[in-house]
Amino acid sequence: MTYRASIDVGGTFTDLVFTDENGELAVFKASTTPRETWKGMLDALELAGKYYQMPLSKLLAETAAITYSGTTGTNAIITGTGAKVGLICTRGFRDILLAREAPRKESAYDWPPFPEPYVPRYLTLPVTERINAEGGIDVPLKEDEVRHGVRQFKEWKVEAIAVSLLWSITNPIHEERIGEIIKEELPGIPYVLSHELNSIIREYRRMISAAIDASLHPILVKDIDQLGRQLKEKGFKGNLLVGTASGGVLTPEEACSRPIYTIGSGPALGPVAAKYFALKEGDNNDVIVLDMGGTSFDVSIVTKGTIVVTRETMVKDEVLPISRVDARSVGSGGGSIAWIDPGKLVHVGPQSSGAEPGPACYMRGGKEATVSDANLVLGYLDPDYFLGGRMKLSPQLAQEVIQGKVAKPLSLEVPEAAFTIFSTVTHSMIAAIRDITIWQGIDPREYLIVSGGGATGMHIVPMAQELGVKQVLIPKVAGTLSALGGLVADITTEYSASYFTSSDQFDYEAANSVLESLQKKGEAFLAMSKGSSREGSLEYFVEARYPYEVWELSIPLRSNRIKGEKELAKLIEDFHNTHERIFAVKEPGQSIECIIWRVVATAKIAQIKAKEMAAGGKDPSAAMIGKRDAYFKDIGGFVKTPVYRGDKLTNGNKIAAPAIIEEPTTTIVLFPGSKATITRFGNYLIDVG
Repeated sequence: MTYRASIDVGGTFTDLVFTDENGELAVFKASTTPRETWKGMLDALELAGKYYQMPLSKLLAETAAITYSGTTGTNAIITGTGAKVGLICTRGFRDILLAREAPRKESAYDWPPFPEPYVPRYLTLPVTERINAEGGIDVPLKEDEVRHGVRQFKEWKVEAIAVSLLWSITNPIHEERIGEIIKEELPGIPYVLSHELNSIIREYRRMISAAIDASLHPILVKDIDQLGRQLKEKGFKGNLLVGTASGGVLTPEEACSRPIYTIGSGPALGPVAAKYFALKEGDNNDVIVLDMGGTSFDVSIVTKGTIVVTRETMVKDEVLPISRVDARSVGSGGGSIAWIDPGKLVHVGPQSSGAEPGPACYMRGGKEATVSDANLVLGYLDPDYFLGGRMKLSPQLAQEVIQGKVAKPLSLEVPEAAFTIFSTVTHSMIAAIRDITIWQGIDPREYLIVSGGGATGMHIVPMAQELGVKQVLIPKVAGTLSALGGLVADITTEYSASYFTSSDQFDYEAANSVLESLQKKGEAFLAMSKGSSREGSLEYFVEARYPYEVWELSIPLRSNRIKGEKELAKLIEDFHNTHERIFAVKEPGQSIECIIWRVVATAKIAQIKAKEMAAGGKDPSAAMIGKRDAYFKDIGGFVKTPVYRGDKLTNGNKIAAPAIIEEPTTTIVLFPGSKATITRFGNYLIDVG
């Protein structure tokens, strides 16, 4: 038997999914070990060995590939724990990271304190040189200044170096020479040249790309090296792959060469899995993807079969100018802490109890009231069946902490306080969904919701009812949705280059030359990835705008070259239509400016099989294990509610609300008005009502 596996390291739990040649899926969860993430991964793998009743060494020896994704890069940026970086820039432009771009404010009255630059000013060293916008050398590079700066970095014990010079995208000769000097003066230290990493216009975005990438390089290399070594020692001989921010996977070598592209790889793989399930179950191309874990709630969109990406993501105080799955995150997870402001209003998050100590009901010393505590008090969670019974929960501790932190200050009974926490976090998640749908011109009523994450199933029905969504699909492996995305994601990367040309004076020769150079890079990547894939493809894009606009729109090209007026006219038409769809306005006859050209290279990986269930009729009574009190405010509070065990349900079973369905890694609560049907692949299709 040959297996494939995928691991997603979250803030609270480490998720693992295994599949075999027959398409049988098995999911596992272990607590994340924040300081040494590989330990949590090995804990999850040990659970898999017990499940398959074989030593871990034998299981790993029969595993062809393992995909790794997580939040290591994001956490390093947010917490400021990245490597110590030295930055070399053009003289006169030392304060680019200090000035940065202004963040988007929630309101006109929202003035956050001005943040410190990502690289401290004393570690930002200018050197004399100047390339002009046309690529000419106005001021030669003073190499002695570079050598002095690199030696200074050595004294300051810098762990990585970023180089970002003005207009290096038109002529990289000075950046390349600085790279040579770094190798001469500090052999072995990682360095990043901005024109190689992210060849885009706008000096801040290029510089912050280089700085972030350099700060993550030692961390990611160490993480992947430790994981690879541990897996090898345990008997793994297959391919290790690493998730990316754009919803694909890369080889470890490619990921370590550009760590910035792995930021947020866990949430980015969620929509990949959601798209897979939506197509399997009903050929749905328009999907809202939700994933509520222990720390956060992520929302993303699939439109017409394409996962929506953006180059405008903010991570903490910095813009992340790379193509990344447009996943909006809010601090609403099972471990999110409920608190009361001076006006006696309840808030939930963004603070989280995390994996250590976790919610109070985990019995690990947690002292704050969390969403999981509320769900336990409301009867939605079974204290004896959390994580399939491997972890016991304490209803008493949950009640005590909600009594002290919420109920008593608000003069409420404990169940009312718990339901207040539940409702508050639910409405926070609804607001996040509206932000990425309604405010982006998308009507959520026309989309299918695919719900993932261990906690979403308890909140999804009231959320969908509020949004007017008709159906929700909850995969049987919803608790490990992002991890499963690693099994169905393709090997993919992108290459970009800046070249400005306007449609009214279009430079066909130069634009096609840029596309040709990007094509060669993409073809080289596909050749390198050929051993892991069935077939490869290249997609071409240009980022364009109307004159005087600030930001560009990404427009797919219909072919790999713009050979003449006919192809240019199609590009202009596509831009006008895209602009109208996003901004509800277009300017026919207006010229467009083409700024950045991109190629996305994709090497297809053989898809996993989907195992079908035998039909079992509509009656689910054989799967009912009893009833317990669960809180439904609309029908009077606590009511005796049927509880069904997921592993006993079969294809065609229909379950009417109110009801609770328990899986080892997730719990589904059917609120009044809804009903669930078990699909032929064992997933849950909920008619919201």
